[in-house]
Amino acid sequence: MLPPSIQQNDRLANGVIIAVSAVVFVAVVLLKQIQVPVDPSFDVHVFARINAGINSIVSVLLLAGLVAVKQGRYLLHKRLMGSAILLSVLFLLSYIAHHLLAGDTRYGGTGTIRIVYFIILVSHIFLAAVILPFILYTSYRALVAQWPAHRRLAKITWPVWFYVSVTGVLVYWMISPYYT
Repeated sequence: MLPPSIQQNDRLANGVIIAVSAVVFVAVVLLKQIQVPVDPSFDVHVFARINAGINSIVSVLLLAGLVAVKQGRYLLHKRLMGSAILLSVLFLLSYIAHHLLAGDTRYGGTGTIRIVYFIILVSHIFLAAVILPFILYTSYRALVAQWPAHRRLAKITWPVWFYVSVTGVLVYWMISPYYT
């Protein structure tokens, strides 16, 4: 196991994690209310493609991080998971940019595929809305070297985070033909 990277301060960490999670949640909810006009020649959906690429890389990093920790390669695991977090921050910025500029896109599929799309979309949205504080708490427990607490949280956080990153790519591939 690795030594602590930061000094433990649960009170400060709780405040920061709650504040960051709340700000991100509110920002994403408010995206429905705001759309920034843009030059029609600019392809606003470039951000959606970037998001899908970032989510794909995050999925690979999460898998590699899981393999690394199972092999006892803790420093590699730390670096992979840190990279996944940094890319997730970039994803969030790109996601906000896309929705500010492009607004919503209606899914045009019909029949069974429409039902599948909405099941994936609803589960993705719900889990994406709740996973951030889990990611932050799990990371904090690792940074202060509270390994039992980190492991307990990671058993919940990792599969949900992985699901959200993979379904983000699936949602993109399913909705992208309907971008106008």
